[in-house]
Amino acid sequence: MAPLKDTTAIVGIGQTPFARHLAEPEKTLACRAILAALDDAGIPPSQVDAFTSYTMEETDEVEVAKAIGAGDVTFFSKAGYGGGGSCATVAHLAAAITTGQATVGVAWRSRKRGSGPRPWRNTGAELPTPGQWTRPYGLLRPADEIAMLARRYMHEYGATRDHFFNVALACRNRANQNPAAMMYERPLTREMYMTSRWISEPLCLFDNCLETDGALACVVVSAERARDCRHPPVYVHSAAQSLPAQHHGMVNYWTDDPLTGPSWTAARRLWHTADFGPLEVDVAQIYDAFTPLIPLSLEGYGFCARGEGAAFSEGGALELGGRLPINTGGGGLSEAYVHGFNLINEGVRQLRGTSTAQVPGAGTCLVTAGEGVPTSALLLRS
Repeated sequence: MAPLKDTTAIVGIGQTPFARHLAEPEKTLACRAILAALDDAGIPPSQVDAFTSYTMEETDEVEVAKAIGAGDVTFFSKAGYGGGGSCATVAHLAAAITTGQATVGVAWRSRKRGSGPRPWRNTGAELPTPGQWTRPYGLLRPADEIAMLARRYMHEYGATRDHFFNVALACRNRANQNPAAMMYERPLTREMYMTSRWISEPLCLFDNCLETDGALACVVVSAERARDCRHPPVYVHSAAQSLPAQHHGMVNYWTDDPLTGPSWTAARRLWHTADFGPLEVDVAQIYDAFTPLIPLSLEGYGFCARGEGAAFSEGGALELGGRLPINTGGGGLSEAYVHGFNLINEGVRQLRGTSTAQVPGAGTCLVTAGEGVPTSALLLRS
Protein backbone atom coordinates (compact mmCIF):
# COMPACT_ATOMS: atom_id res chain seq x y z
CA MET A 1 0.00 0.00 0.00
CA ALA A 2 2.94 2.38 0.64
CA PRO A 3 5.89 1.29 -1.52
CA LEU A 4 7.66 4.66 -1.22
CA LYS A 5 7.59 4.86 2.57
CA ASP A 6 11.12 5.68 3.78
CA THR A 7 12.71 3.97 0.76
CA THR A 8 14.50 7.16 -0.31
CA ALA A 9 15.99 10.19 1.37
CA ILE A 10 17.03 13.74 0.59
CA VAL A 11 20.76 13.92 1.20
CA GLY A 12 21.80 17.22 -0.34
CA ILE A 13 20.35 20.71 -0.66
CA GLY A 14 21.65 23.80 -2.43
CA GLN A 15 20.59 27.27 -3.41
CA THR A 16 21.82 30.52 -4.88
CA PRO A 17 21.41 33.90 -3.23
CA PHE A 18 17.92 35.40 -3.48
CA ALA A 19 17.35 38.91 -4.78
CA ARG A 20 14.97 41.05 -6.78
CA HIS A 21 17.56 41.03 -9.57
CA LEU A 22 20.45 38.64 -10.22
CA ALA A 23 22.64 39.15 -13.27
CA GLU A 24 23.22 35.50 -14.11
CA PRO A 25 20.85 33.64 -16.49
CA GLU A 26 18.50 30.95 -15.20
CA LYS A 27 20.66 28.12 -16.54
CA THR A 28 23.68 29.35 -14.60
CA LEU A 29 21.62 29.75 -11.45
CA ALA A 30 20.20 26.24 -11.88
CA CYS A 31 23.64 24.69 -12.27
CA ARG A 32 25.00 26.56 -9.26
CA ALA A 33 22.17 25.31 -7.06
CA ILE A 34 22.49 21.73 -8.32
CA LEU A 35 26.26 21.63 -7.86
CA ALA A 36 25.86 23.05 -4.35
CA ALA A 37 23.33 20.33 -3.51
CA LEU A 38 25.62 17.59 -4.87
CA ASP A 39 28.55 18.97 -2.90
CA ASP A 40 26.35 19.05 0.21
CA ALA A 41 25.60 15.35 -0.36
CA GLY A 42 29.18 14.43 -1.22
CA ILE A 43 28.16 12.96 -4.58
CA PRO A 44 30.00 13.80 -7.83
CA PRO A 45 27.92 15.12 -10.75
CA SER A 46 28.99 12.18 -12.91
CA GLN A 47 26.81 9.87 -10.77
CA VAL A 48 23.56 11.79 -11.39
CA ASP A 49 21.21 9.73 -13.56
CA ALA A 50 17.82 11.36 -12.89
CA PHE A 51 16.40 14.86 -13.14
CA THR A 52 13.01 16.37 -12.27
CA SER A 53 11.76 19.91 -12.39
CA TYR A 54 8.67 21.97 -13.27
CA THR A 55 6.92 22.27 -16.63
CA MET A 56 7.32 26.04 -16.16
CA GLU A 57 11.11 25.66 -15.77
CA GLU A 58 12.95 27.47 -18.57
CA THR A 59 16.04 25.26 -18.28
CA ASP A 60 15.94 21.56 -19.21
CA GLU A 61 17.66 18.33 -18.26
CA VAL A 62 19.63 18.12 -21.53
CA GLU A 63 21.43 21.41 -21.03
CA VAL A 64 21.77 21.03 -17.28
CA ALA A 65 23.15 17.49 -17.54
CA LYS A 66 25.81 18.63 -20.00
CA ALA A 67 26.71 21.70 -17.99
CA ILE A 68 27.24 19.91 -14.67
CA GLY A 69 28.94 16.85 -16.20
CA ALA A 70 26.28 14.21 -15.45
CA GLY A 71 26.64 10.67 -16.73
CA ASP A 72 24.01 8.67 -18.62
CA VAL A 73 20.55 9.82 -17.56
CA THR A 74 17.93 7.08 -17.20
CA PHE A 75 14.98 9.05 -15.80
CA PHE A 76 13.63 12.58 -16.24
CA SER A 77 10.26 14.22 -15.69
CA LYS A 78 8.53 17.54 -15.15
CA ALA A 79 5.67 18.41 -12.81
CA GLY A 80 3.02 20.90 -13.81
CA TYR A 81 0.96 23.74 -12.34
CA GLY A 82 3.65 26.12 -11.14
CA GLY A 83 3.94 26.03 -7.37
CA GLY A 84 1.73 22.95 -7.26
CA GLY A 85 4.60 20.92 -8.67
CA SER A 86 7.26 21.55 -6.04
CA CYS A 87 6.82 18.46 -3.86
CA ALA A 88 5.97 16.34 -6.91
CA THR A 89 9.52 16.74 -8.22
CA VAL A 90 10.84 14.92 -5.15
CA ALA A 91 8.04 12.34 -5.31
CA HIS A 92 8.89 11.52 -8.93
CA LEU A 93 12.53 10.95 -8.02
CA ALA A 94 11.54 8.79 -5.05
CA ALA A 95 9.39 6.61 -7.31
CA ALA A 96 12.11 6.30 -9.95
CA ILE A 97 14.78 5.32 -7.43
CA THR A 98 12.54 2.93 -5.53
CA THR A 99 11.63 1.11 -8.76
CA GLY A 100 15.23 0.89 -9.92
CA GLN A 101 15.03 3.35 -12.79
CA ALA A 102 17.73 5.57 -11.31
CA THR A 103 20.17 5.84 -8.40
CA VAL A 104 20.96 9.53 -7.88
CA GLY A 105 18.26 12.08 -8.61
CA VAL A 106 18.33 15.87 -8.70
CA ALA A 107 15.25 18.11 -8.48
CA TRP A 108 15.55 21.82 -9.10
CA ARG A 109 13.81 25.11 -9.81
CA SER A 110 15.50 28.16 -11.30
CA ARG A 111 13.52 31.34 -11.74
CA LYS A 112 14.01 35.01 -12.56
CA ARG A 113 10.59 36.30 -11.55
CA GLY A 114 11.95 39.37 -9.78
CA SER A 115 13.58 40.77 -12.91
CA GLY A 116 11.52 38.88 -15.50
CA PRO A 117 8.21 39.60 -17.24
CA ARG A 118 4.75 38.94 -15.81
CA PRO A 119 3.02 36.17 -17.78
CA TRP A 120 -0.37 37.94 -17.76
CA ARG A 121 1.07 40.98 -19.56
CA ASN A 122 1.13 39.17 -22.90
CA THR A 123 -2.22 40.38 -24.18
CA GLY A 124 -1.50 39.11 -27.69
CA ALA A 125 -1.53 35.45 -26.66
CA GLU A 126 -4.75 33.46 -26.92
CA LEU A 127 -6.19 32.78 -23.50
CA PRO A 128 -6.41 29.17 -22.31
CA THR A 129 -9.98 27.96 -21.97
CA PRO A 130 -10.22 28.53 -18.18
CA GLY A 131 -8.84 32.04 -18.60
CA GLN A 132 -11.57 32.90 -21.07
CA TRP A 133 -14.07 32.59 -18.21
CA THR A 134 -12.13 34.75 -15.73
CA ARG A 135 -9.69 37.25 -17.22
CA PRO A 136 -12.21 39.29 -19.26
CA TYR A 137 -14.00 39.92 -15.95
CA GLY A 138 -10.98 41.25 -14.07
CA LEU A 139 -9.33 38.13 -12.61
CA LEU A 140 -6.06 38.81 -14.41
CA ARG A 141 -3.49 37.65 -11.86
CA PRO A 142 -3.25 34.83 -9.31
CA ALA A 143 -3.66 37.54 -6.64
CA ASP A 144 -7.07 38.43 -8.06
CA GLU A 145 -8.24 34.83 -8.04
CA ILE A 146 -7.06 34.16 -4.50
CA ALA A 147 -8.59 37.47 -3.38
CA MET A 148 -11.99 36.20 -4.50
CA LEU A 149 -11.55 32.98 -2.49
CA ALA A 150 -10.31 35.00 0.49
CA ARG A 151 -13.37 37.23 0.41
CA ARG A 152 -15.65 34.19 0.37
CA TYR A 153 -13.67 32.64 3.24
CA MET A 154 -14.07 35.83 5.27
CA HIS A 155 -17.78 35.92 4.55
CA GLU A 156 -18.50 32.27 5.35
CA TYR A 157 -16.24 31.68 8.35
CA GLY A 158 -15.52 35.06 9.87
CA ALA A 159 -11.84 35.27 8.92
CA THR A 160 -10.43 38.77 9.24
CA ARG A 161 -7.40 40.69 8.06
CA ASP A 162 -5.96 40.17 11.53
CA HIS A 163 -5.86 36.45 10.81
CA PHE A 164 -4.04 37.03 7.55
CA PHE A 165 -1.64 39.33 9.41
CA ASN A 166 -0.87 36.48 11.82
CA VAL A 167 0.36 34.46 8.85
CA ALA A 168 2.40 37.29 7.37
CA LEU A 169 3.95 38.08 10.74
CA ALA A 170 4.95 34.49 11.49
CA CYS A 171 6.74 34.21 8.14
CA ARG A 172 8.41 37.61 8.53
CA ASN A 173 9.59 36.81 12.05
CA ARG A 174 11.31 33.67 10.79
CA ALA A 175 12.87 35.54 7.87
CA ASN A 176 14.26 38.05 10.36
CA GLN A 177 16.30 35.15 11.76
CA ASN A 178 17.47 33.91 8.34
CA PRO A 179 20.43 35.78 6.77
CA ALA A 180 19.60 34.23 3.37
CA ALA A 181 16.07 35.67 3.36
CA MET A 182 15.19 38.71 1.26
CA MET A 183 13.36 40.16 4.29
CA TYR A 184 16.19 39.50 6.75
CA GLU A 185 16.32 42.22 9.43
CA ARG A 186 13.21 43.89 8.00
CA PRO A 187 10.54 43.61 10.72
CA LEU A 188 6.81 43.77 10.02
CA THR A 189 4.34 45.51 12.33
CA ARG A 190 0.59 45.42 12.42
CA GLU A 191 0.46 49.12 11.51
CA MET A 192 2.66 48.52 8.47
CA TYR A 193 0.39 45.69 7.40
CA MET A 194 -2.91 47.47 7.92
CA THR A 195 -1.83 50.66 6.14
CA SER A 196 -0.06 49.06 3.18
CA ARG A 197 -1.44 49.42 -0.32
CA TRP A 198 -4.00 47.04 -1.77
CA ILE A 199 -2.85 44.53 -4.38
CA SER A 200 -6.27 42.95 -4.85
CA GLU A 201 -8.78 43.51 -2.06
CA PRO A 202 -8.84 42.06 0.54
CA LEU A 203 -5.17 41.25 -0.09
CA CYS A 204 -2.66 43.97 0.71
CA LEU A 205 1.04 44.17 -0.14
CA PHE A 206 2.08 41.88 2.71
CA ASP A 207 -0.47 39.20 1.82
CA ASN A 208 1.46 38.56 -1.40
CA CYS A 209 4.66 36.62 -1.98
CA LEU A 210 7.96 38.19 -2.95
CA GLU A 211 9.28 38.68 -6.48
CA THR A 212 12.52 36.72 -6.59
CA ASP A 213 15.45 35.73 -8.78
CA GLY A 214 17.13 32.55 -7.56
CA ALA A 215 17.45 28.77 -7.78
CA LEU A 216 17.28 25.78 -5.45
CA ALA A 217 17.95 22.06 -5.76
CA CYS A 218 17.98 18.86 -3.75
CA VAL A 219 19.48 15.38 -4.18
CA VAL A 220 17.53 12.15 -3.60
CA VAL A 221 19.03 8.65 -3.24
CA SER A 222 17.96 5.31 -1.80
CA ALA A 223 17.67 4.99 1.97
CA GLU A 224 20.51 2.48 1.94
CA ARG A 225 22.88 4.79 0.09
CA ALA A 226 21.79 7.77 2.18
CA ARG A 227 23.47 6.32 5.24
CA ASP A 228 26.87 6.87 3.59
CA CYS A 229 26.32 10.52 2.64
CA ARG A 230 27.65 13.58 4.46
CA HIS A 231 24.55 14.46 6.45
CA PRO A 232 21.93 12.44 8.34
CA PRO A 233 19.28 11.32 5.83
CA VAL A 234 15.91 13.03 5.66
CA TYR A 235 13.51 10.29 4.60
CA VAL A 236 10.66 10.75 2.15
CA HIS A 237 8.01 9.11 4.33
CA SER A 238 4.91 9.83 2.24
CA ALA A 239 4.09 11.74 -0.94
CA ALA A 240 0.95 12.70 -2.79
CA GLN A 241 -0.31 14.61 -5.81
CA SER A 242 -3.90 15.68 -6.33
CA LEU A 243 -6.23 16.97 -9.01
CA PRO A 244 -9.74 17.04 -7.47
CA ALA A 245 -12.85 16.25 -9.49
CA GLN A 246 -14.23 19.25 -11.40
CA HIS A 247 -11.28 21.37 -10.35
CA HIS A 248 -10.95 24.77 -12.05
CA GLY A 249 -7.69 26.38 -11.00
CA MET A 250 -7.55 28.93 -8.23
CA VAL A 251 -11.16 30.08 -8.57
CA ASN A 252 -12.41 26.49 -8.30
CA TYR A 253 -16.00 27.59 -8.85
CA TRP A 254 -17.25 24.43 -10.56
CA THR A 255 -16.89 22.32 -7.42
CA ASP A 256 -19.53 21.90 -4.74
CA ASP A 257 -17.38 23.99 -2.37
CA PRO A 258 -14.74 26.32 -3.85
CA LEU A 259 -13.02 26.54 -0.47
CA THR A 260 -12.34 22.80 -0.42
CA GLY A 261 -9.22 22.91 -2.56
CA PRO A 262 -6.69 20.35 -3.78
CA SER A 263 -5.09 20.07 -0.33
CA TRP A 264 -8.07 18.03 0.84
CA THR A 265 -7.53 15.44 -1.88
CA ALA A 266 -3.76 15.36 -1.39
CA ALA A 267 -4.15 14.97 2.36
CA ARG A 268 -6.28 11.85 2.11
CA ARG A 269 -3.56 10.05 0.18
CA LEU A 270 -0.70 11.53 2.19
CA TRP A 271 -2.00 10.44 5.59
CA HIS A 272 -3.30 7.10 4.30
CA THR A 273 0.24 5.95 3.54
CA ALA A 274 1.89 7.50 6.62
CA ASP A 275 2.69 6.08 10.04
CA PHE A 276 1.70 9.31 11.80
CA GLY A 277 -0.95 12.02 11.52
CA PRO A 278 -1.25 15.80 11.78
CA LEU A 279 -0.90 15.81 15.56
CA GLU A 280 2.56 14.24 15.23
CA VAL A 281 3.89 16.87 12.79
CA ASP A 282 6.57 18.93 14.55
CA VAL A 283 6.96 21.68 11.94
CA ALA A 284 5.29 22.54 8.64
CA GLN A 285 6.43 24.32 5.50
CA ILE A 286 3.12 25.37 3.94
CA TYR A 287 2.96 26.98 0.52
CA ASP A 288 2.38 30.69 1.04
CA ALA A 289 2.15 32.57 -2.21
CA PHE A 290 -0.73 34.38 -0.44
CA THR A 291 -1.58 34.50 3.27
CA PRO A 292 -5.12 32.98 2.94
CA LEU A 293 -3.58 29.79 1.57
CA ILE A 294 -2.23 28.98 5.04
CA PRO A 295 -5.60 28.70 6.89
CA LEU A 296 -7.10 26.88 3.89
CA SER A 297 -4.20 24.41 3.95
CA LEU A 298 -4.35 23.96 7.72
CA GLU A 299 -7.93 22.77 7.25
CA GLY A 300 -7.20 20.66 4.18
CA TYR A 301 -4.32 18.78 5.81
CA GLY A 302 -6.30 18.12 8.98
CA PHE A 303 -4.73 20.39 11.58
CA CYS A 304 -8.13 21.84 12.39
CA ALA A 305 -11.76 21.48 11.35
CA ARG A 306 -13.49 23.10 8.39
CA GLY A 307 -13.68 26.86 8.83
CA GLU A 308 -11.25 26.91 11.79
CA GLY A 309 -8.03 27.67 9.92
CA ALA A 310 -8.16 31.41 10.55
CA ALA A 311 -8.79 30.99 14.28
CA PHE A 312 -5.97 28.42 14.41
CA SER A 313 -3.51 31.26 13.71
CA GLU A 314 -4.41 33.13 16.90
CA GLY A 315 -2.25 33.30 20.01
CA GLY A 316 1.07 32.77 18.23
CA ALA A 317 0.13 29.28 17.07
CA LEU A 318 2.23 29.59 13.90
CA GLU A 319 5.30 30.99 15.65
CA LEU A 320 8.22 29.12 17.20
CA GLY A 321 6.88 27.49 20.34
CA GLY A 322 3.32 27.57 19.00
CA ARG A 323 0.96 24.73 18.10
CA LEU A 324 2.46 24.39 14.62
CA PRO A 325 5.52 26.46 13.66
CA ILE A 326 5.38 27.18 9.94
CA ASN A 327 7.71 28.36 7.19
CA THR A 328 10.71 28.64 9.44
CA GLY A 329 12.96 30.10 6.74
CA GLY A 330 10.44 32.83 5.97
CA GLY A 331 8.57 31.07 3.16
CA GLY A 332 7.46 32.65 -0.08
CA LEU A 333 6.16 35.68 1.79
CA SER A 334 9.47 36.69 3.37
CA GLU A 335 12.40 34.43 2.37
CA ALA A 336 12.02 34.05 -1.40
CA TYR A 337 9.39 33.01 -3.90
CA VAL A 338 10.81 30.32 -6.16
CA HIS A 339 7.59 28.37 -6.66
CA GLY A 340 7.85 26.80 -3.23
CA PHE A 341 11.12 24.91 -3.58
CA ASN A 342 12.66 26.79 -0.64
CA LEU A 343 10.05 25.10 1.58
CA ILE A 344 11.53 21.69 0.69
CA ASN A 345 15.07 22.75 1.55
CA GLU A 346 13.95 24.37 4.80
CA GLY A 347 12.15 21.15 5.75
CA VAL A 348 15.42 19.31 5.30
CA ARG A 349 17.29 21.84 7.45
CA GLN A 350 14.73 21.47 10.23
CA LEU A 351 15.15 17.69 10.33
CA ARG A 352 18.93 18.04 10.20
CA GLY A 353 18.75 20.47 13.10
CA THR A 354 20.44 23.28 11.15
CA SER A 355 17.63 25.79 10.57
CA THR A 356 18.15 29.41 11.56
CA ALA A 357 14.81 29.10 13.40
CA GLN A 358 15.17 25.57 14.67
CA VAL A 359 12.23 23.75 16.25
CA PRO A 360 13.81 21.79 19.12
CA GLY A 361 13.83 18.07 18.47
CA ALA A 362 11.98 18.28 15.16
CA GLY A 363 11.63 14.80 13.70
CA THR A 364 8.69 15.16 11.30
CA CYS A 365 7.84 17.84 8.76
CA LEU A 366 4.99 18.46 6.34
CA VAL A 367 5.87 20.27 3.12
CA THR A 368 3.07 21.40 0.82
CA ALA A 369 2.88 22.77 -2.70
CA GLY A 370 0.46 25.36 -4.04
CA GLU A 371 -3.07 25.30 -2.69
CA GLY A 372 -5.66 26.35 -5.26
CA VAL A 373 -3.93 24.56 -8.13
CA PRO A 374 -3.35 20.85 -8.76
CA THR A 375 -0.92 20.20 -5.95
CA SER A 376 1.52 17.86 -4.22
CA ALA A 377 2.83 17.30 -0.69
CA LEU A 378 5.56 15.48 1.22
CA LEU A 379 5.93 14.08 4.69
CA LEU A 380 9.58 14.08 5.70
CA ARG A 381 11.09 12.44 8.77
CA SER A 382 14.53 12.16 10.29
